[in-house]
Amino acid sequence: MGERADRARWTSPLRRRRGPAWAEQTPTWRAARPALIADALKRASARPSGNWFVAGASRDVRPGRPCGRTVGGVEVVLWRSESGDLRAGPGACPHLGAPLRKSRVVCGTLVCHWHGLALDGGAFAGWQPYPVHDDGVLVWVRLDAVGGEEPSERPVVPARPAPGTGVDAVFTAAGRCEPQDVVANRLDPWHGSWFHPYSFVDLTVVREPQGGEGADEDDAFVVDVSFRVAGRLVVPVRAEFTAPEPRTVVMRITDGEGAPSVVETHATPLTAADTDRPRTAVIEAVVAASERRGFALARAAAPVLRPLMRGTAGRLWRDDLAYAERRWELRSTGRFPG
Repeated sequence: MGERADRARWTSPLRRRRGPAWAEQTPTWRAARPALIADALKRASARPSGNWFVAGASRDVRPGRPCGRTVGGVEVVLWRSESGDLRAGPGACPHLGAPLRKSRVVCGTLVCHWHGLALDGGAFAGWQPYPVHDDGVLVWVRLDAVGGEEPSERPVVPARPAPGTGVDAVFTAAGRCEPQDVVANRLDPWHGSWFHPYSFVDLTVVREPQGGEGADEDDAFVVDVSFRVAGRLVVPVRAEFTAPEPRTVVMRITDGEGAPSVVETHATPLTAADTDRPRTAVIEAVVAASERRGFALARAAAPVLRPLMRGTAGRLWRDDLAYAERRWELRSTGRFPG
């Protein structure tokens, strides 16, 4: 009887919605005020990061092999100890500068492939390890010389669905821009249904950040939007966009199907701050969750779902990186209108 009652109460998350034709949408350019976006970006940029940078997905740093990254022009190597703990340090061997990302990990020790110098993660001959943090989805590295802020013991990790209750996937891409251009893109929700009509329908910003005194307590964009699944089938949700630190924007579903799923967009500089041709990595972590009983099947199918989740993020960032790159191009030539 209980099972039949559950089936009777079940409702599909999908809705049928035609939506207006692209050219018939209500223009959003008046609402997307350059000053409002600039102020939100300024407040985000003023928040402390503790010099922490997202280096990639936690599952990318596998036992038994090193992982190389470049952050702010600094070459970094990451690996795992024999117990699985994360280690990191400069990517050049302190002996003759060999690229440690191409070396080997033997019993949790990083062994240079040029001359066999072994690094266990402690200081050695001028080679100093970097503080690291593995939050289970992403790995972070603290680079005080790059960040230039007061260092903190831990990064600002956004709140997520409880461990084991969601399905996570991490997408990475890079573009010719600076982190602020990526963050500015995310702090402009009004472009959604115009620039991404293949993904969003009926996007409405129902609340804007107010700024001023106490802004950090409720500095969020609240958006009602329908995610397009296929054709006229959509999933309507309410989402909140916040920027907890200078290089992170979090979209959290607060109402509707998929609450409390989160999409974290992290912007990690690849080049040094003074370069003429900056490059920035977009590292986006999607942690999907649902209170529906059937979501357990999605967790079981996570290895199959992750490529699909990354593909969806990749389609959006194909366009959003073009937005960020255009913003940087205009800023760098003094033509930016904001």
